[in-house]
Amino acid sequence: MLRSERSIRVRRRLARVTHVAAGPYRLVASTALGVVVLAVLGAVMGPQWDPVPLEDPLPVTSSSTAIGHAPALKKYEVRTSVVDVQLDGATIQAQISEPVGLDAPAPGVVFVHGAGTGEYKIAFLAQARALAESGIVAMVPNKRLDTYTTRHRDYVQMAHDYDASVAVLRQHEGVDPDRVGVYAESEGGWIAPVMATVDPRIGFVVLVSSPVVPPREQAAFAVDSYLRNTGVPQEVFRAIPRAVGMSLPGGGFEYADFDVTPYQRRLTQPVLMVYGTGDASMPVLQGAEQLIGDAAVNGDTDVTVRYYEGANHGIRVDGVVSATFLRDLSGWVLGLPATADASPRVAGATPEQTYVAAPVPEPRWLGDGDIVVGTVLGSVALLVLGPLLVLLARGAELAGLGRRRPADQRPRFAPGVPWRLTGLGAGALATVVGLAWYLVSIARLALDYERNDWIVRGGWVAVRLLGVAAVVAAVLLMQRVHELHVAERVAAGGVVRKLAFGAVAAGSTVLLVVLAYWGVFQLGI
Repeated sequence: MLRSERSIRVRRRLARVTHVAAGPYRLVASTALGVVVLAVLGAVMGPQWDPVPLEDPLPVTSSSTAIGHAPALKKYEVRTSVVDVQLDGATIQAQISEPVGLDAPAPGVVFVHGAGTGEYKIAFLAQARALAESGIVAMVPNKRLDTYTTRHRDYVQMAHDYDASVAVLRQHEGVDPDRVGVYAESEGGWIAPVMATVDPRIGFVVLVSSPVVPPREQAAFAVDSYLRNTGVPQEVFRAIPRAVGMSLPGGGFEYADFDVTPYQRRLTQPVLMVYGTGDASMPVLQGAEQLIGDAAVNGDTDVTVRYYEGANHGIRVDGVVSATFLRDLSGWVLGLPATADASPRVAGATPEQTYVAAPVPEPRWLGDGDIVVGTVLGSVALLVLGPLLVLLARGAELAGLGRRRPADQRPRFAPGVPWRLTGLGAGALATVVGLAWYLVSIARLALDYERNDWIVRGGWVAVRLLGVAAVVAAVLLMQRVHELHVAERVAAGGVVRKLAFGAVAAGSTVLLVVLAYWGVFQLGI
């Protein structure tokens, strides 16, 4: 009898020791399994990012950007005036800068704004003055803003609006109406080819930092390029097609897939295409190659390409518009038609483009931005609802509302459940906040062409550790619920606390899946 009791005590001690020893192992193993499951979910839920390397780049035949057959430039005094331009349903103002003392009608240039410019008082100041000083009449109209928003942009209609400015400049005294062309920068590169196709009288086209590819493709290319320059971990790139490829929340943005190719293939005018080698946002090689090929479809071979060393998106070096570019621009315009096909056709600094700007894969499951935002907000609402229900229930109990029960019979969470449940909800929410902070931080670094390993590398590690901590809390909660189930006890007593438990658990689970979708739990899958 004594031996039997002693044997039972020994087995119980061994069971307790085994349970204690197995606890950390079970936690680590279960957490690892949970992370793997989330990693697999994240991989299969959306497209990967695998850009194609650019091969056979456009050859640059000369390091000098000088325009062949360009005349020697003179310098004139400049006179400015402001005119009204009547559009369909609106009137805008435009500033005309013109040389003083010309003895013959001059060529004219109408400027087409990019996304970051809009008023003649601040846009294209250096370019317009340089053209006017060289003997060219330059017109900078204000951008029409009543039909231009972040969500809605109609490039064909915008081309029609800018063509009204072309018509005004043609009628301006001292301008040769058959030698009026357009200068388009950045976003304007989607507008100018439309103008030139609809209005064949346009004499020439200057495309500066032109995207050429559709806006969505250019955006993905720019994000990829900026992130590589910033040095982010490879795992972050998965977010590119999932963010850029989905429909954006709130609707609109139809222009994201505007394709200018059909218009470029109908060009007949001479084209000067300009890029800066310091511009990481544009496909500087692919854009020139594509325009040359598109123009050739209609027999237009008069495309001149120039690359300027270290110049940024606005062809600025150290904040100042390149003087060499301004010289070449004026010489090319004044020398037409002789400069249209003058050699070298492609010249300047050697540009770099590592990957091709290509169509962006569309997310299979979370391709609707409204659903993505609604899912996150709904999950956060559930996390808030859980504690709120408990607080309301406690308030009702303290106020004596409802059926009175002895203290030991009142509905409660089982011991160990509240802090585990709180840890799960707080961990999931903290990871979402951390991920948002990280993305905003690297976006700022990327746009400023800066690197900061503490943010770029350390921030990503911190976000992933927060995610793992949330998974640990989920595992601990599941283990506790299982223990209670074996003991035939409930994790949450009463309807209110059951609802609160379900709300926090469901909201946290959905957030973890969303975080997996955005790459927080990647394991190279």
